[in-house]
Amino acid sequence: MSDAVLGLVALGLAFVGILTGYPMAFTFIFIALVFGWFGMGERVVSLMQFQFFALMRNTTLAAVPLFLFMGFILEQSGLMERMFKALRLLLGRVRGSLFLVVLLVATVFAAATGIVGASVTVLGVMAAPIMQNSGYDIRMSAGAIAAGGTLGVLIPPSILLIVMGPVVGVPVTDLFTAAIVPGLMLSTVYIIYTLVRSYLNPDLGPPLTAAEISETTAAEKFRELFFGVIPVIVVITFTLGVIIAGIATPTDAAASGALASLVLALLYRRMSWAAFKRCVYSTLVLSAMIMFLLGSANFFGAVFSRLGSARLLTEFLLALPFSPTVMLLIILGIVFVLGSPLEWIPIVLVIVPIFLPTMVEMGYDPLWFSILVAVTLQTSWLTPPMALSAYFLKGVVPQWKMSDIYVGMTQFVALQLFVVLLLVAFPELVLWLPRALAN
Repeated sequence: MSDAVLGLVALGLAFVGILTGYPMAFTFIFIALVFGWFGMGERVVSLMQFQFFALMRNTTLAAVPLFLFMGFILEQSGLMERMFKALRLLLGRVRGSLFLVVLLVATVFAAATGIVGASVTVLGVMAAPIMQNSGYDIRMSAGAIAAGGTLGVLIPPSILLIVMGPVVGVPVTDLFTAAIVPGLMLSTVYIIYTLVRSYLNPDLGPPLTAAEISETTAAEKFRELFFGVIPVIVVITFTLGVIIAGIATPTDAAASGALASLVLALLYRRMSWAAFKRCVYSTLVLSAMIMFLLGSANFFGAVFSRLGSARLLTEFLLALPFSPTVMLLIILGIVFVLGSPLEWIPIVLVIVPIFLPTMVEMGYDPLWFSILVAVTLQTSWLTPPMALSAYFLKGVVPQWKMSDIYVGMTQFVALQLFVVLLLVAFPELVLWLPRALAN
């Protein structure tokens, strides 16, 4: 058996191990060590050491714990709840208004932090009881909350894009800029879909009554809107704004955003010492988990490449009698299918490097292909059996049936795939903004 075939066998066994429930990081390390030893000898141990230390010296990845900390602080600050209340008072008489409010809040919050679990959980706690008491369709409500919460996967600052940058050789700032239009497209498509369906069938999302909105004056509504939205805009300016303007690197911007969110939480008097310790502890735990998984997947990918398996796979794909567009759709289909049982980290660190050379050989822009993969991977949060958004939502809304949550999310998966096809058909939707800012 050649070394290249040995690497393909290792890849298959890694997926089998993950699907059977073994810890993902240890699965990658063990299989890479065993098969790397057969193909490379004792050099595989030095390779593991080099890959882990090289990853940890990557300054771009320092943005990961900082953005996580910012997200946990914002979750604790209560800014999301205040924004929800303000928009609900302003838009309450529109059919499907709660769908609109949930998706607007989710979009703004995604631009402030990329923590999907926190977004889905907080949206579920805030919106689900109100939606249910207002007679909103449970399936559509579950889909809107879950889909809105996953926007943080794509809309900057996205942890996925920070990790993907060094893998595909594209600056994280370019990935952030390129992801803005697709992210807003997804949010817009969600909003149009829910409002149109609510207009055609008012039973899905009836307007709120005067009693539900309460007799609030215009001045009070404006005050709630101002103090509920402006603080989040400040945080976004401290992060995404300075990155796009070229003032700071993603790591520097993450530090600025973390500081801004902490100051706002203190000003709103929502940050106790106990809450601060919880935020720090949650950041440490999640950062350690992500970094260890990144290191293990990075090591496995290096072994796979050194064995020549990536080159063999590239040559095989290029020899297939398909046009570049068909090949692109096939690869995105593979990413979509793998995104259901697997998390995004092994796909970004193992699968994307396998397919990227083929896409480059076919003349596709790596930046465009990376964003297509990111949008496709967003569906993994809504697609069973993983569908982590469903479990987050079920945890805070136990009275909703899991079957209703799954059916509700399926509608939004179809919308996501529709946006992917639009981005495939019109690459300038992704590439226009980075080129415009570069000029």
